[in-house]
Amino acid sequence: MDWTALALSLRLAALTCLLLVPAALALALLLRRLRPGPRRLLQALLALPLVLPPTVLGYYLLLALGRTSPLGVLWEEVFGRPLVFTFEGILLASLVFNLPFALQPLARAVEGLPRHLREAAWLCGFSPLRTFLVVELPLLRPALATALVLVFAHTLGEFGVVLMVGGAVPGETRTAAVAVYDAVQALDDDTAARMSLALLGLSLVALLLLQMVEPGRGRHGR
Repeated sequence: MDWTALALSLRLAALTCLLLVPAALALALLLRRLRPGPRRLLQALLALPLVLPPTVLGYYLLLALGRTSPLGVLWEEVFGRPLVFTFEGILLASLVFNLPFALQPLARAVEGLPRHLREAAWLCGFSPLRTFLVVELPLLRPALATALVLVFAHTLGEFGVVLMVGGAVPGETRTAAVAVYDAVQALDDDTAARMSLALLGLSLVALLLLQMVEPGRGRHGR
């Protein structure tokens, strides 16, 4: 059992949830303000990671994060090391390939918020920020929980993009999914079986949690 790889995957999943879900919520609120044409175009662009093959997405991320890219050059000048084949690189890649899993449930929930609640809060003298925090945000909790569960589970299972951007550096980019692949390649069936069982168990827990929060979202929608 590769505990280092499993711990790295859990750390990657936790940080991805922490950084991505608030950003996805902000994007969902932005989409609500856009006109239908630009909103559909932006939604299609943000959903591309769902349909792109992992190798294609990984290739474009390598171009965007590589040592010759503007971001890669700036990162290396500031931090003294490249982005690719580092934990920071796979974290940035994780934010990109998980964005649709966070954005879609939140965008649907934000779009479904009753407009009359906002208008009633404004008539009561609430500012837009206070209206969101006091009136709308509590209604979005089930969607936030759904986004967290989906992002966490998908991060644990992602393989292709992580392997292309991060390789398999032990303790740095060798996640649990990559460790399973390495174990199979090395004909280490025992390690592969144990790592696979751990990922299976974590994925099952995530799905059970998702089923627990889905009914709550349905009650708010009525």
